[in-house]
Amino acid sequence: MQRRAVTAVLAASVLLLTAGCSSDDQGSPGAAPSPSPSPTAAGSSASPVEETPPAKGTVKVVRTVAEGLNTPWGLAPLPEGGLLVASRDEGTITLVDEESGRKTELGEVPGVSAAGEGGLLGIALSPDYASDRMVYAYFTSASDNRVVRMLYDAEQPVGEQLGAPDTVLRGIPKGMIHNGGRIAFGPDGLLYVGTGESGQQGLSQDKESLGGKILRLTPEGEPAPGNPFPDSPVYSYGHRNVQGLAWDAKQRLFAAEFGQNTWDELNAIVPGGNYGWPEAEGRSDDAKYRDPLAQWGTDEASPSGVAYAEGSMWMAGLRGQRLWRVPLKGTVASADSQAFLEGDHGRLRTVVAAGGGKLWVTTSNTDGRGAPKEGDDRILELEVS
Repeated sequence: MQRRAVTAVLAASVLLLTAGCSSDDQGSPGAAPSPSPSPTAAGSSASPVEETPPAKGTVKVVRTVAEGLNTPWGLAPLPEGGLLVASRDEGTITLVDEESGRKTELGEVPGVSAAGEGGLLGIALSPDYASDRMVYAYFTSASDNRVVRMLYDAEQPVGEQLGAPDTVLRGIPKGMIHNGGRIAFGPDGLLYVGTGESGQQGLSQDKESLGGKILRLTPEGEPAPGNPFPDSPVYSYGHRNVQGLAWDAKQRLFAAEFGQNTWDELNAIVPGGNYGWPEAEGRSDDAKYRDPLAQWGTDEASPSGVAYAEGSMWMAGLRGQRLWRVPLKGTVASADSQAFLEGDHGRLRTVVAAGGGKLWVTTSNTDGRGAPKEGDDRILELEVS
């Protein structure tokens, strides 16, 4: 398989940021793919037939799908049924039967070096999964963060169902904090990767670095055609720590991002956009930086996963221990954000659309900063509107 190695400058040591940081480390103890970018510019006019969701929504916890999970991070529903769940600290991928909650460990991803916020993070299915059975994973190794892909062969013995990893992208800066980690295939069939600046703030504005970016790649790891910077995987920059990626019904990309002392963000992503970090946190008076479409005080969010359903973006809060609803009209919020599940289930990490007005949400109470209760961590099924 074709591989691409991208080298980034890694610091010999990483200095922790100020104690007020809302990041996950501190502040909390088929259609053919289109070759061109799918998201439209933030603030662009929406289609005249685009409906505005109600200002107020609802959330109902339908059931607990599974419990007893260790540091769940990535979650990927299989088309044949079942949920793949990545354990950050154990470096394993587990198949969860979404009907019975039964857990089957598929195997351990070799090379995972779990420490601090690092470990086995996001997972995603190949856009050709039905034929190639490839599972993509983002993880922290001994030297960097990287993206690999592995064959999932259900015919192999339990515990040995993951093939040897093939490296798609390497050289993403790593640290004890701000490792990013969310990966997703977009409506264009291309791979989007959310990275963090690993505690080295200057990397976010350095377009030669892979840190503090959203990257856009072919499934083989090459810079995607139509990217804003020639021969570069960088799609947008000026990010602090991106852990949420989702597209709305019009194929526009949105990303959740940790702030430091003041503001956490939900951003509408445009190709080549500069989102300001470390020069700007939250909304800014400087026109060269893209403003978030919504922002929250750092004790209310610490956002990780995000998903689109029923006309709104739904964003998980770690330190905030709540689920945020952001109703959308185009790429702007059509009403004030609304909080649900506040404190009910502890820290919330990942949100995935389950179809039919439902979401799957994982808790994150065993990650070293939560207060785990009996049964943690869990996958919850929610009904939303």
